[in-house]
Amino acid sequence: MTTTSVPVLAGAVLSEQVPVAAEGVFSLIWLLIAFPLAGAAVLLLVGRRGDSWGHVLGTLTVLSSFIVATFLFVSVVGLGPEERAVQQTLYEFLAVGGYTVQVGLLLDQLSMAFVLLITGVGTLIFVYSMGYMQHDERRRRFFGYLNLFVASMLLLVLASDYLILYVGWEGVGLASYLLIGFWQHKPSAATAAKKAFVVNRVGDVGMSLAIMVSFAAVGTSEILAVTGAADRMSTQWLTAIGLLLLLAACGKSAQVPLQSWLLDAMEGPTPVSALIHAATMVTAGVYLVVRSGPIYEAAPVARNAVIVVGTVTLLFGAIIGTAKDDIKKALAASTMSQIGYMMLAAGLGPVGYVFAIFHLLAHGFFKANLFLGSGSVMHAMDDEVDMRHYGALRRVMPWTFVTFTVGYLAILGVPPFSGFWSKDKIIEVAFDTSTVAGVAALLGAGVTAFYMTRVMLMTWFSDKRWREGAHPHESPPIMVGPLVALAFLSLVGGAMELKGMPGGGIEAWLDPVTGYRETEHLLPTALYPVITLTVVAIGAVGAWLVFGREPVPVVPPVGSPLTRAARRDLYGDAFNEAVFMRPGQYLTRTLVYLDGRGIDGAVNGVAAGIGGLSARGRRVQTGFVRSYALAMLGGAVFVVAALLLVRI
Repeated sequence: MTTTSVPVLAGAVLSEQVPVAAEGVFSLIWLLIAFPLAGAAVLLLVGRRGDSWGHVLGTLTVLSSFIVATFLFVSVVGLGPEERAVQQTLYEFLAVGGYTVQVGLLLDQLSMAFVLLITGVGTLIFVYSMGYMQHDERRRRFFGYLNLFVASMLLLVLASDYLILYVGWEGVGLASYLLIGFWQHKPSAATAAKKAFVVNRVGDVGMSLAIMVSFAAVGTSEILAVTGAADRMSTQWLTAIGLLLLLAACGKSAQVPLQSWLLDAMEGPTPVSALIHAATMVTAGVYLVVRSGPIYEAAPVARNAVIVVGTVTLLFGAIIGTAKDDIKKALAASTMSQIGYMMLAAGLGPVGYVFAIFHLLAHGFFKANLFLGSGSVMHAMDDEVDMRHYGALRRVMPWTFVTFTVGYLAILGVPPFSGFWSKDKIIEVAFDTSTVAGVAALLGAGVTAFYMTRVMLMTWFSDKRWREGAHPHESPPIMVGPLVALAFLSLVGGAMELKGMPGGGIEAWLDPVTGYRETEHLLPTALYPVITLTVVAIGAVGAWLVFGREPVPVVPPVGSPLTRAARRDLYGDAFNEAVFMRPGQYLTRTLVYLDGRGIDGAVNGVAAGIGGLSARGRRVQTGFVRSYALAMLGGAVFVVAALLLVRI
């Protein structure tokens, strides 16, 4: 096992060596993955004997990874900006001819940010899960699946080779399938898990093909080698790789056109929504695009495709969120929209990479806070998810209300909360780069304010619309504690932009990896937040005018055509069914018919014909000597007669 310093990206400053004193600390990188992976192995193999302590072990393993990550972060901050990329080679994974794949881990500023998010927010979610899943008889298995997910996600962001990244990519998909369908006794959960698995497989085809194309073009699948060769590859190769990686990113990050699985994935336990579908898994696509930045910078078609996908998705998700009565599905639509912002920023290149990651980190704080807050509400309301049966909960759940409000203000981008510093920067650079993208991002901010204010009004304010027998109450401290911690992070997360932060602020921290370039501002800098906050205020006031002044009907009204379309996810499932599923069914039925009546019919017909001839031939073989003698006599008479006729 070796630990070396490596160059980061083409065009970045190259580091030459890691100080010897730091090598001991960086030799522990593998422990980040080993702890949760070992926890998953123990919890899934030990059986029912671990039911009483499995949740504690699962939480401690992720906490251990967070402690190691903190030590590594402190050590990385102590190095110069050009020396913060460290690669650890564990062993040889594959060797075929001249092609070798090393299981290597790349710890640099980008992967370090993800490691801290995954392990830090992950630990809080694990602690919350100890209370949320307290009475579930399969709690040990749940924590085993969570550990498997965390280990896979850490491998994904630390892998130094696309092929090893793909292993983590598939591990994340497997763990997501297991967790979404954890309550498989519910048909809806089992169906949602299968749907997520199938849709993600479509994206995974893009990932596998991108690796193959990279090998064909460069002769290796090592990430730094492929991205470093971007300036030497043809535009055709780069465009192919970029579009295939984008397809993979759309699958994992629930971006149009592979977004349909995310809302159904809310059938899983709420901690799953917070960990996988808010803070980590759905951000994997953003990580993939940013990590592959040089490819997109050299392939304008692929880069523009990223911008289009992000812009369409941020509006798509926001519109869907305006009509969802299920609190978790409203937040899931919000996740789709916020990831769209990140993809938009990632598509803008060096002017947007930093802010894509900045918003990704901030979103991990406030969206995990919101999802866990919704789980706290469900816990108090006997697993009720329909907001039309909530109302006036702020008095009986004060801690959850306050923390949820912090998350609400953060996602709206109200200063000084984290979303103000991260999402507003994306809107700013979008305007500076493309007026169309900027207007769409600004419109998305207004719609976000509308649907999130709707969630606040229907859940915490208005009149009580509780079902008979409901007795809402505040959640226990083990669930409230993580909410308070995430609310605090949602409040102070914007400080990552401060120059005095460790590493010099988010721009300086990521610059050696992603590159950072200022844009020429279309408008005066001070004007952007004013415009954005004005649009946000209009969206919030609009929601109050619709949902705050009149009682919320328990039965949803018919609504406008757009509302009806939003309730049906803008017909995403209908489109997939009409364009892909039904034609696929008809194609399958046609092929089965042709196989049964055509290919099998021909084969069976030949066999039947030969069988019929054989049956008739067997009638000649009677087995009686007199029959054979008669046949011989007849043959002799025929021959003699023929000879006589010839002579004549």
